[in-house]
Amino acid sequence: MTYKRSAGLLLFRRTGGSGAEPGVEVLLGHMGGPLWSGRISGDWAIPKGEYGPEETPRDAARREFTEEIGLPPPEGEYLPLGEVRLSSGKLVTIWAVEADLDPALMVPGTFTLEWPPHSGNVQEFPELDRVAWCTPEMAQNMLIPSQLPFLERLLVLLKA
Repeated sequence: MTYKRSAGLLLFRRTGGSGAEPGVEVLLGHMGGPLWSGRISGDWAIPKGEYGPEETPRDAARREFTEEIGLPPPEGEYLPLGEVRLSSGKLVTIWAVEADLDPALMVPGTFTLEWPPHSGNVQEFPELDRVAWCTPEMAQNMLIPSQLPFLERLLVLLKA
């Protein structure tokens, strides 16, 4: 059986912090469309998307960043955060990149959806309706559960 594959970029920035723990924030996107409207917890995600066999995971992660955020992917060192296989079978691969980005500059990509269902009315919605910098503590409550391992791996990597 062939499973879908997805790749993305988790941007992080250092904020100085205090004490023994260095400060860091990660950039998350709130999923767009009517199914996610009004939700706050467990509906934010790492910008990512699906790709096929003709594309490398890293190239797909960079392309998807541009499609979802509307800005070029950041330059810099791409730190591999590995893969997670979802219960659906999809394999998700994420890289972390240190960068700073102004969320106000985001120009989201869109998708079309029949809404309300079975209405015949097709509408366009943003893939991500907003992005925000979040502390790791905030991100643990906001991220969809299947992406939490990537946040945890980033934090371990930054402590090393």
